[in-house]
Formats: sequence, C-alpha cells, structure tokens
Amino acid sequence: MVIVSALLTKTIQSTTFKLALASIAVFGTIVIAFLGYVYFSTTAYVQSEFDRAILFDRHLIESAFQREGRAGAVSEIQRHLSDNAFADRIYLLTDNSFDVFAGNLTSWPAELRTPAAEAPKIEEWSDGENQPPVRASVGTLPNGDRLILGRKLDSIEAFRAKSRNALIATLILLFVLTAVASVLVTRRTIARIESINATSRGIMQSDLKKRIPLRGSNDEWDQVAVNLNSMLDRIEGLMGELKQATDNVAHDLRTPLTRIRGRLEKAYSQPRDNECHHELIADTIADLDVVLRVFSSLTRISQIETNIQRSSFRTVNLFDVAGKAVELYEAAAEEGSTHLRLIGDRTLSVMGDQDLLFDAISNLLDNAIKHGRSGGKVTIEITNINNRHAISVVDNGPGIPAKEYSDVLKRFYRLERSRHTPGNGLGLSLVSAVAHIHGAQITMSDNSPGLRVQLSFPMSAAAPI
Repeated sequence: MVIVSALLTKTIQSTTFKLALASIAVFGTIVIAFLGYVYFSTTAYVQSEFDRAILFDRHLIESAFQREGRAGAVSEIQRHLSDNAFADRIYLLTDNSFDVFAGNLTSWPAELRTPAAEAPKIEEWSDGENQPPVRASVGTLPNGDRLILGRKLDSIEAFRAKSRNALIATLILLFVLTAVASVLVTRRTIARIESINATSRGIMQSDLKKRIPLRGSNDEWDQVAVNLNSMLDRIEGLMGELKQATDNVAHDLRTPLTRIRGRLEKAYSQPRDNECHHELIADTIADLDVVLRVFSSLTRISQIETNIQRSSFRTVNLFDVAGKAVELYEAAAEEGSTHLRLIGDRTLSVMGDQDLLFDAISNLLDNAIKHGRSGGKVTIEITNINNRHAISVVDNGPGIPAKEYSDVLKRFYRLERSRHTPGNGLGLSLVSAVAHIHGAQITMSDNSPGLRVQLSFPMSAAAPI
C-alpha cells in the first residue's frame, strides 16, 4: 500500500502528468465544444423538420378551406384523424368564440387564449404534468376561425434525451480513457527516467561500467540511452587515459627527479670541488630539461585544444610548410644515414594555422627518423586523394602494430613498455590535437615495411587555388 501510494504521489507530481492533464483539458474543451455543436445543430435540424411537417399539414387544411370553406377544413381534419399515420397529431378548429367545430382537443388551451394574430406562429404547451408537451402552429383562417395544428413532442424529446445520454456517455468514456492513457504514459516516462536515474546513481557511487538498459523500441528514450551510454563510454575511456597518463608521467619523471636528488645529496655531503660540482650541475640541468620538455609539451597540447580560434586561420601551402620541416630535420636525418625527401603537388593549400601544421609535420618527421631503421628512407608526400588535400609521412622502419594505431595518439603512450628509450610519448598526441583543430583525419597504415601516417583535410578546409 505504501509503495502504491508513493508511486501515485510521484505520478501526480511529475511534469509529464501535469502536461498530460493540461493536454486533456485543452482536448476535452475542444471535444465538448464539437459535441455540443453536433448536439444542438442536430436537435435544431430535427426541430426544423418537425416544424416543416406541421406547416405542411396546415397548408393542406388551408387549401381545403380555400376550396370548400369551413366544411372543407373540417373534412380535411377528420380525414387526418382517421388515418393512423397522423395519430401523434393535434388538431383543433374553433370559431372566434372558441366553440369547437373539429379536432381531437376538447377545448382551446387556456394559455393560448390570446388575441388572434394575423399570421400563424409556433407555440409549445403541455396539457398536464403526465402529458408530453405539444408543439403546434396557432393562427386564424381568413373567416376568423381559429386553428391549432401540431404534434406531440414525445418523439423529439426522446431523440433529445438519447442524444444527451450519448453525449454524456461519450464525454465520460473520453475522459476515463484519456485519464488512464495519461497515467500509463506518465508511468512509462517515469519508469524510463527512474532507470536512467538509477544507473546514474550507480555510476556516481563507483561503478563506471554500468550502462543504461535499452528496450529495443528504438524510440526517443532508447536514443537518449544510446547517447548517454556513448557519453559514458567516452568518459570511461578518458578516465582510463587519464590513469594511464598519470602512471606514465610518474614513471617518466621519477627517474630524472631521482637522479637530480641523488646528485644534490652527493654535492651536499662532499667537500666543495669546482670541477666535480660543475659536471654535477650540467647533468642536473640536462635532467631538468627533460622534465621541462614534458611539461612544455603538455602545455602546448593544452593550448592547442583550448585556445586556438579558427577565425585566425589563413591560407597555408602544405608543400612550403613541409619544406621548412624537412630543412629542420635534414641534419638529424644525415646523422642517422636516413634519406629524407619531399614530393607531391606544390599547389595544394588549406585554411589553417601555419605554426601548428609545422609542429605536427615536425613531430611526424621526428618519429619517423628516430624510430626508423638506420640508413632507411623517410618521404613526405603532398597529394589530393578523393578531393581531400593530404600530407603523408612514410618510413620503412619497424612500423606500429595495427591494434595500437589508436593508442599511440594518447598522451604518454609508448610502444616500448620499459620506457628507457628517449622520448615522452607526447609527439603524436600533439599531432592529434592539431588534426582535431583543423578537422583533419589521421590515418595510419602498414607501408610493408614501415608506417604511413596521413593527415587528410576536409573540402571545407581546402583553400582556393
């Protein structure tokens, strides 16, 4: 009972239920107005047909009067009274003193004893409490005789009663159905919302792997659940990346910081020796530079992701930017006996930030030279592929396993798990940030041997030639 009461209270207090009631009120008002119009127009039509039949009967009697005088009118009334088809009719013909000549009324009704009118008019009256009301045409004939010609209203009253009952029953049924429908819809809505709330509470309490259940109806609630689940997947992925990045930062910084502390402790405990201390300071500065480079790379990526405005983009020739990067890394390539070359279309341009594109290409070149094989080849290609301007950096080194293509774009991710080789795992993260700002797509593929990394820019980024 308590549960039912709580559910009822929650249903009544819900916004959906209130909106449903408002909709019912508006809909009910429209339906009542429509059914009322139908009722009154129908009864008015039936009554007009009723009055037309009365006036037609009066026309017959007046025609008989015009042909044969009072005797003709009396004869016509008696003919009608003898026909069962006219059993519900009322007839009365009197002189101006209300003396009866013909009809099925014994006397002129007291409420109709008014001065004679020139034109007939429709009147209603009742002979008693238990008698049905009568609707009749009351008027005079050319010789002054008075004539009542009408019909009992029991049939039309029965029609009106049935119409009213049908109208009331329809309204009651309508409101019952709409009330039940509104409660069911509200309960269904609340149930879906409660499902989302319950899952959200579970996630907030600790279980980030929980997901909102789908009902397979593919309705708007399922679409909301799909979107929220996708958001949760993304949050879980980001949390995993954050944990991995934190672990990697701790690992990368622990070694240089430990060495720095050891050297400082050694210098503190030993007698002053200028030559020894000079060497110690140089090594300490080198380790601090490693730490600073890590933080500088993180700051650079953060600036790219948050502060770059596309409104500042300008036309950038991809071949020219790539040429500057090649000039920068020519010495490093020669040192490793790596053959470095730039080929492709010299005319392709995109809308972007020249410095950011230079940083991205430089990082790709640095990776290709650093991780390629000695005496290998590194090629930068500027091409137009399927109407998308693209820049590719291709090497013939050991490459990257296909299953780790997406992982290497994460911050601090490195293929070498021991993390003893130089580097901080931020180069491709910076490339990914630059690509995102420019709306470019990063594609990695096997060069057999080696790796091909391609940045392809959308048509919207292509600059007019």
